[in-house]
Amino acid sequence: MKLDEYRKKRQFGATTEPRGMDDARDENESLIYAVQKHMATNLHYDFRLEWHGVLLSWAVPKGPSLDPAVKRLAMRTEDHPVEYSDFEGVIPSGQYGAGTVMLWDRGTWHPENADVDGSLQKGEIKFTLQGKKLQGAWVLVRTRGFGKNPSGPAWLLIKHRDQYASAKDVTQEEPRSVTSRRLLAEIARDEGGDVERASQGDPSGKG
Repeated sequence: MKLDEYRKKRQFGATTEPRGMDDARDENESLIYAVQKHMATNLHYDFRLEWHGVLLSWAVPKGPSLDPAVKRLAMRTEDHPVEYSDFEGVIPSGQYGAGTVMLWDRGTWHPENADVDGSLQKGEIKFTLQGKKLQGAWVLVRTRGFGKNPSGPAWLLIKHRDQYASAKDVTQEEPRSVTSRRLLAEIARDEGGDVERASQGDPSGKG
């Protein structure tokens, strides 16, 4: 099953993360896109694209950049359930990925090539985002021979040149959740997490 690796890593009696259903959503619906800002062992942004009933997932250590000249490392991770696109809160200490999770951006996406499986195999996925913070044309490109991890080789997340490209540092200038408008420290405070640790992922002066 597609979610076996995801479920194997989690104890659902201890974490509020969704277990996920095995039935895919109606494929006629718009495909979900989400980015979760995650202060775990290190701060990173989990970039997720819905495909075939799961969220294809990449961990982006520095977060997305709107500058087409900037190539952001994106490590492929295990598929997540579609329901994870609603998750915001605290993963308890001792659990996989323990730390504070913010729903940083959410919307829909459209692949340039309808054969997404073929694009994954080829190592180049071109797509358009319709998010609250990220929009326009993007590409994920698999790298050759560096940055390998158990889930597979590293990729690069790159913004294409269009009207949404910008030199603006979107992760610093738009640090709040798209749903609750909270910072990481505020999520940790409200959900019983480590506020001091979470605050390290918030830009200073954005309280």
